[in-house]
Amino acid sequence: MAHRDELIASDIDAYLKQHEHKSLLRFITCGSVDDGKSTLIGRLLYDSKLLFEDHLAAMEADSRKWGTQGEHIDFALLVDGLAAEREQGITIDVAYRFFSTDRRKFIVADTPGHEQYTRNMVTGASTADAAVLMVDARKGILTQTRRHSYLVNLLGIRHICVAINKMDLVEYDPRVFAKIVEDYEGFARQLGLANVTFIPVSAFRGDNIMKPSEHMSWYHGPTLMGYLETVEVDDTRMQRAPFRMPVQWVNRPNLDFRGFAGTIAGGKVKPGDRIRVQPSGKESTVQRIVTFDGDLPEAVAGQSVTLTLADEIDISRGDLISGAEDAAGVADQFETTLVWMHDEPLLPGRSYLLKMGTRTVTAQVMHIKHQVNVNTLEHVAATTLGLNAIGVVTLHLDRNVGFDAYGDNRDTGGYILVDRMTNATMGAGMIHFALRRSQNIHMQHVDVDKAARNRLNHQKASVVWLTGLSGAGKSTVANLVEKKLHALGHRTYLLDGDNVRHGLNKDLGFTDQDRVENIRRVAEVAKLMVDAGLIVLTSFISPFRAERAMARSLLAPGEFYEVHADVPLAIAEQRDVKGLYKKARRGELKNFTGIDSDYEAPEAPELHLATDQVSPEEAADRIVAMLREHGRLS
Repeated sequence: MAHRDELIASDIDAYLKQHEHKSLLRFITCGSVDDGKSTLIGRLLYDSKLLFEDHLAAMEADSRKWGTQGEHIDFALLVDGLAAEREQGITIDVAYRFFSTDRRKFIVADTPGHEQYTRNMVTGASTADAAVLMVDARKGILTQTRRHSYLVNLLGIRHICVAINKMDLVEYDPRVFAKIVEDYEGFARQLGLANVTFIPVSAFRGDNIMKPSEHMSWYHGPTLMGYLETVEVDDTRMQRAPFRMPVQWVNRPNLDFRGFAGTIAGGKVKPGDRIRVQPSGKESTVQRIVTFDGDLPEAVAGQSVTLTLADEIDISRGDLISGAEDAAGVADQFETTLVWMHDEPLLPGRSYLLKMGTRTVTAQVMHIKHQVNVNTLEHVAATTLGLNAIGVVTLHLDRNVGFDAYGDNRDTGGYILVDRMTNATMGAGMIHFALRRSQNIHMQHVDVDKAARNRLNHQKASVVWLTGLSGAGKSTVANLVEKKLHALGHRTYLLDGDNVRHGLNKDLGFTDQDRVENIRRVAEVAKLMVDAGLIVLTSFISPFRAERAMARSLLAPGEFYEVHADVPLAIAEQRDVKGLYKKARRGELKNFTGIDSDYEAPEAPELHLATDQVSPEEAADRIVAMLREHGRLS
């Protein structure tokens, strides 16, 4: 798409240079069904004369087809591919459009407005500097208006334009406009929205879109395009923020050069500035700012650069370089708002990957404080979050990270959660603050460590994790293994599923959430016992791969051995000594693995035991042999 300007014909190089240095505004449009959102975007595109040639041809054809009203119909045809997809049942996503004026370039995200598409709106709004919130002048402030305002505020969009559309259908009555402004301002105060601009428009007729409307002489504010051309972009604001640069990679092409590359997420930096690297807290001074085109005297938010430092300090990908005078925080536990974006619900205690900036760590949502009803803003109790739900949660990481509150810096305060097994994006979150206990609790150094205990016990501490259906023989085999190891003089402990539920986990049931928490607690206990130098045997159905992967991740390489006690369901039911399968078949026992709750078999266990084909004695011998082969027994 090309902006039509006299420079194009006279000096194309000058035109391109001028276009290159225009600021870029990213904004979203949101609103209720039939509020004229698509017509508005079409009007912006059409009136700014930035249409593809085939769009122009299509408009001419449609104008002939539709007569005098064809021009207005075409505005929607230009942008409402989203509606067409909806009608055809193809997909629901965010539609992006690009256009430009003499003063600025624009990217507009046309986001679906229904509650079931909350995740799509979050996606579109995550990088936006401003939001155009559409209100139908005939209908006023609706539930969806309040919901969109909440989401816009939640995602840190600081500039909101309430475009009160279809003023032509209320005869351009200033009293209608004033009443909607009054109603919205009351709601905005509840949310703490400060930078709200109200503009009465008719997208269909072009009133107050590009130029002031002749029909609304009582309105003296900016046009919509005037607002979009002058509203502050986020990069400009972030240049005044404290210096932040997540390290994307360590650049070392030769022994004489060591630089740290990344995109500046906030503030400015110049040679001689004192910096601090988080989470380590080490400090140094910026020596050079290196780019492909040469060194810079200063770099600002939005620029990609490589920094060299005066001192040789340990910095890795994912570390956060910040100004020493106003350094980023460091913590491993947070209160955050989490938007859940997957069909599979959030399970507190489950281990996910957290990606924030350039760092990836392991994270667990430990507690859901409340879920937010985005229509009423009520706080409601919740034990899990489903698709498109929004909740305030406590988040625990497996290590410290450098961070800012999301309200201060979206790049260093926002994160996504990723499924450890499938790599699917599960949720997007915004950090409020670090929990106090993350600052006050520190690991205490001890002189007698795991290695010393291993030497004393003449063994290498390990976990043998038996998993399989109820009736697969896990407990029987684990008991035999412990007897054999004990006879050989080794120090062991057996954690059995039923036994643990009589004490440590007696408060847990058998829902998916409780099963996750059951395994999380057992894994943490097993980790402590390995640190004590013991060989730990666990016998748990542990039906989910994610939790078994979490248990493995708690231990050092070579300390965790997954053993699949595998038996066909029919045989497991024949062995039903506890009568559990019969109860489950009668509907008396809900969430029973293999019947109405899934079992996710191991994909690559250290040992596979077909327990319908080998005796418990033989299975136990194979486990002992495995430990011996891996050097765990002296």
